Amino acid sequence: MTEQDKQIVRELQKGLPLVSRPFKAIASKLGMSEEKLIGRIKQFVEDGRIRRFGAVVRHQDLGYVANAMVVWDVPEHRIQEVGSVMASFEEVTHCYQRPRHPGWPYNLYTMVHGRNREECIQAAQRIARATRLEQYRLLFSTAELKKSSMCYFEEKEFVECRKNTPDP
Repeated sequence: MTEQDKQIVRELQKGLPLVSRPFKAIASKLGMSEEKLIGRIKQFVEDGRIRRFGAVVRHQDLGYVANAMVVWDVPEHRIQEVGSVMASFEEVTHCYQRPRHPGWPYNLYTMVHGRNREECIQAAQRIARATRLEQYRLLFSTAELKKSSMCYFEEKEFVECRKNTPDP
């Protein structure tokens, strides 16, 4: 990777600035055109240097302060069908399959968010009706742990990646 490529990665891992044209703002900071920056990012994705490009929404800031991991006991032959239905619910932000374990029959997991616990319970009930599933449990979060991402090409050995906006 060129030094400019490393600078691009350093800027991207901070998060996109909250402006109407975030790539233009980053490109300006790096002394390049928006088109060139977007082209390099596309190349990174195509050649596998960037495997995913995602957005994180801080749901608490939007009033969704309750959340629960809903664990489901789904027949293996229905995993794809049920997972697609579950993922279509607006309250669901994560939906994934995991192996069953002795004493733990659950193999499909969804994270649901609501403004309160009751909204999470109601969402799980609607999902259960839509998928015709009866075996599930809600595991409510009691604390939110700080999330951090990997940082690449930083000058210091241990650097925390941060958004372009300061924490409150």
